[in-house]
Amino acid sequence: MRPTWVYRLLPALLVLALAAPLHGQSFGFAWWKDAQFQRELGLSADQSARIDGIFQAAISQLRSKKEELDKQEDVLSQQIVAGADEMLVTRQVDKVEAIRSNMNKMRTMMLLKERQVLSPDQRVKLNKLHEQWERDHKRPERGRGDVK
Repeated sequence: MRPTWVYRLLPALLVLALAAPLHGQSFGFAWWKDAQFQRELGLSADQSARIDGIFQAAISQLRSKKEELDKQEDVLSQQIVAGADEMLVTRQVDKVEAIRSNMNKMRTMMLLKERQVLSPDQRVKLNKLHEQWERDHKRPERGRGDVK
């Protein structure tokens, strides 16, 4: 059984890392480079550099996957507009969702590796910073069946 703090930390890092879209833009908030985060977490220059290395190694792969996802989503849209056979659309949906799933796995593994650079105390502090960020940027709650 995994400790519950693992499950609390990953969403916090996901929110911080996914604050901006992948395609053609920076990939979120580089919290490990932010002076306030460095100070409040007691993040060393070595830790910041190691986290940045993990991020840089993953970001080019994520951008490539995002481009692939965009292309496959375009194909899917074209199939739907053209009234393609249900079996063909289903196969395309499977392609799109496989790419999306792979991207989510890549992001999660990146975040896990970043987390491993932090000490247990720093993880607790990061959780608190995330909770404060959540309070400051609270979004309206949606029901279970609500669509974006």
